[in-house]
Amino acid sequence: MQNNNHKPRIKDIARMAGVSEGTVDRVLHNRGEVSDKSKSAVMQVLEEINYSPNLLARSLASKKNYTFICLIPSFQPGDYWEFVENAFRQAGKDFLHYNIHLDIRYFNQFEVDSFSELSEEVIKLEPDAIIIAPIFREETLEFTTRLLKSDIAFSLIDSIIEEASYTTYYGQNSFQSGYVAAKLLLNDLPQKSRVLILRTKRQGSISNQTKYRFEGFMNYVNEHPDNSKELVHIEISDKDDKANFRIIEEVFKQYNDINAAITFNSKVYRLANYLKQLGQTSIRLIGYDLLDKNVEYLKKDVISYLIAQSPGKQAYYTVRDLCNKLILKKEVQQTNFVPIDILLKENIIDYINFRENY
Repeated sequence: MQNNNHKPRIKDIARMAGVSEGTVDRVLHNRGEVSDKSKSAVMQVLEEINYSPNLLARSLASKKNYTFICLIPSFQPGDYWEFVENAFRQAGKDFLHYNIHLDIRYFNQFEVDSFSELSEEVIKLEPDAIIIAPIFREETLEFTTRLLKSDIAFSLIDSIIEEASYTTYYGQNSFQSGYVAAKLLLNDLPQKSRVLILRTKRQGSISNQTKYRFEGFMNYVNEHPDNSKELVHIEISDKDDKANFRIIEEVFKQYNDINAAITFNSKVYRLANYLKQLGQTSIRLIGYDLLDKNVEYLKKDVISYLIAQSPGKQAYYTVRDLCNKLILKKEVQQTNFVPIDILLKENIIDYINFRENY
């Protein structure tokens, strides 16, 4: 049995297998032509000395350092993207033996120029891989086209862009989650109900993920036409809370038959707070993501349903797969949809307590 404190060298493996160091290198890296006899001899030695992937990774990493740059939106404590950042940092520690360095950079998710400027900055650094939260669809496509030309690997998290030739994607099927949200929200509503559809203004572009969620929602509506229900569409700002409240207040002055509401980003707690101030807490309200403020309103029954999507796992598994692909030369699954978790006040405590580790 190989002593785990001793890192076997390629020359040691070559000597034990009776082959050249070049042959061992080709077997380990899965490249070049190797005879069946030589490959079998090398593989037998690797099995005998328990040459694990981690030891292989250390051998490879000793020759090269890898830089992964993560592009995510800036956030406030307790926001959705904090889960993502924490998972990136944990992955950086767990895969340190690969000699990877994780560099997390932030952009304003409500200002497209912020993303464009940051993408211009990081491509000049020529990293080994970039992990992108593709909030802005067209700008991300332009960026990833340049990455492909520069032979820089990239992965997407949180929302998908099918046309991009990404290494991996981890995230929800946003279209399908919007479809599920519509089914939850609209089923069994009273006749002649109005449904409040709340969206957040962005400068220069719309959110890729919220766009897909909205499209999925509207697809369900179109597949299940009901003239007794009317959708009331409004937009609010991400910054002006007082102005937002006045907008919601005017809507309820105009309509007294709003029975349901939805917002497609992670800040449903904001709408829940407005409804609470207006005494409209009996409305069926659906939103996204397991933020502390969202959970608080779910427990109080102001929010009826939360749709969650394991943001930490998305980030962690993306780093893991990039290590497997770029360093260990393993095949990885390109598209990985995380489950659509539907949470109510009755199951939220057990869900939080039983949340899986990475």
